[in-house]
Amino acid sequence: MKLIILAGGGGTRLFPLSRTCMPKQFLKLGHADSLLTQTVKRFLSLIKPADIVVVTNKEYVHHVKNELVACGAGSAHILLEPVARNTAPAIALAARFCLAELDCLAEEVLFVTPADHIINPVDRFIQDVCLAVELASKDSIVTLGIKPDKPETGYGYIQAGQPLDSGYRVESFREKPDRETAEGYLADGNYYWNSGMFAFTAGCIMDELGRYAPELYQLASAPYPKVLANFDAMPNISIDYAVAEKSARVVMAPLTAYWNDIGSWDAIYDVLDKDQSGNALSGDCLPISCTNTLMLGRNRLIAGIGLEDILVVETDDVIVVAKRGESQKVKDVVTELKARGRREVDEHTTMYRPWGSYTVLGEGPGYKMKKIMVSPGHQLSLQLHYHRSEHWVVIGGTAKVTIGEQEQMVHVNESVYIPPSTKHRLVNPGKLPLEIIEVQNGSYLGEDDIVRFDDVYGRT
Repeated sequence: MKLIILAGGGGTRLFPLSRTCMPKQFLKLGHADSLLTQTVKRFLSLIKPADIVVVTNKEYVHHVKNELVACGAGSAHILLEPVARNTAPAIALAARFCLAELDCLAEEVLFVTPADHIINPVDRFIQDVCLAVELASKDSIVTLGIKPDKPETGYGYIQAGQPLDSGYRVESFREKPDRETAEGYLADGNYYWNSGMFAFTAGCIMDELGRYAPELYQLASAPYPKVLANFDAMPNISIDYAVAEKSARVVMAPLTAYWNDIGSWDAIYDVLDKDQSGNALSGDCLPISCTNTLMLGRNRLIAGIGLEDILVVETDDVIVVAKRGESQKVKDVVTELKARGRREVDEHTTMYRPWGSYTVLGEGPGYKMKKIMVSPGHQLSLQLHYHRSEHWVVIGGTAKVTIGEQEQMVHVNESVYIPPSTKHRLVNPGKLPLEIIEVQNGSYLGEDDIVRFDDVYGRT
């Protein structure tokens, strides 16, 4: 079996924690591990890391690499989508990679899962996966469904038909319903939430793509390098629309473990521990006469008085307040912010890079201050800026700095100045994190005022 993890999405429903630069799969929500790391660890009792294929994009590759190494799965394969597409092209790309590059046989089962779900207990989930793999080995496309316990309007549904082995024939897939329709599904008893997880053999999914998505199949049947080169020509379509809703070979296997795709702040409230008043609290929070309220803080004290059924989420630069039950509308906030060209949609005040991270401490007309952290043994690119100068003050570790033709070591409490239009590089040669305060001055301080001449991460 090969595991395909889809980790390229940039979800907006958990704004302001989830943003384009740091989507949901990389967040740690009530757990020491990110959702991606939890996903990988769930399967390590079943397969080797070398049998894992993570599909993501170039913007997230350093996040994925770091997390795979940290959880002992550094030998997993990473596929980079050249452009953003939907689940059908991502799955087709991964299936072709398995067949062409990993020498998979047509009858080998591929298990596909999103990277951003909460599932427990793991042992029961693995039992469900094994049953799905067994069904898939009989040339079926198996989707995992969850028996609903409430009329949820945020999920798609699967209508179960006649029993088949340990699963059911699929009668139909249904879009996210309104409240009345969801209540009808719950009362009917044969509708399941669509988890987005699938199992099928490599040969089966390619056959069904050829039958129901011939344009996609044709592009995905070329030699793997050509499939990758022509990825942007693939239709933007989900695997549900492309194949699952049309194929006669689709079977649903019930998922008996607890599952939550945490697609909203209401879902986050559901999975977090509560106090005796029903409040879910994280960070420096002071609830007074509050009930059934979520307070999620980071750097500031959140004091609530008399709140009931309220969601409060705080980050360095954004605070979102909503009624419980209304958090699906967070995506409307993101849409409006995009229309206004607000940077908060895409960026946090702390941004992660292959070499480490930087945090914006303050900015105004003509200046910006950052705290920069460079991991041991890493370095920034050799670069210059046309519109700004920079002052660097080392506050931790030791820096090796190149300015023009000069190279020097800079220690704690020492500083250097980089004039505009001057090539420079920052290196951490030590065994401890290098931390500096950077003060930028100039007429334009955008991140795109960087001209790279050499970069060990391939960003020139």
